[in-house]
Amino acid sequence: MRPVRSSRFDQLNNLFMKTSVYNEEHKAIKEISLPEEVFGVAWKPSLVKQALEAQLNNKRRPWAHARTRGEVRGGGRKPWRQKGTGRARHGSTRSPIWVGGGKAHGPRNDRDYSQKINKKMRRLAILSLLSRRVRNNEMKIYENFNLETPKTKTLDKQIRGMVEAKPRSKKLDVLLIPAAPQTGLARAASNLGKVKVTPATSLNIYDLVNYKHIILGEEAVGVIKERYAKAK
Repeated sequence: MRPVRSSRFDQLNNLFMKTSVYNEEHKAIKEISLPEEVFGVAWKPSLVKQALEAQLNNKRRPWAHARTRGEVRGGGRKPWRQKGTGRARHGSTRSPIWVGGGKAHGPRNDRDYSQKINKKMRRLAILSLLSRRVRNNEMKIYENFNLETPKTKTLDKQIRGMVEAKPRSKKLDVLLIPAAPQTGLARAASNLGKVKVTPATSLNIYDLVNYKHIILGEEAVGVIKERYAKAK
């Protein structure tokens, strides 16, 4: 009987199921095994695209608004009598063909752009993105994010060491994912260019796509597994 050959994807999974954990001095101190049901999911670009578009459309709030003939001011009186003048008949000076009249088929601020996406689809899209970021070496795992003093200057220095950023770079392009919400960490990151703190329980598609570097807390791995691994 012929042995079954493993696919290229399975071989890559076996390589990336173990990863290094770094300390505050940016040195690898140990290796941990990543859960395959979270970081070994196949790449599904069409699903990720659908989930991303749904998230962006659900946040969309239309502001452009064109008033119709019923909303513009004036036009209550018939401009001239129906017959006998030799001119075309008109009932109001605020119809769309008149200057100063309402707009026909213009943008409306009551339009609903929202899209529904199932919870299972959204979870699977998140797992697919996490797996891809790990395979592309775009994610690092750190022992903790504890700051002695929650100051922007302290966090800026720490993050630059994490992603090996240039000293003069203004935008760090980093997503920090601790296991639980940390007010001090979020406050320190609020003044840094393109740095965001998102707890492991509140992951979303846009953040996982938008940021170049992802820094994950070691404890967050278990939280993500507990919350999102049900998608499979």
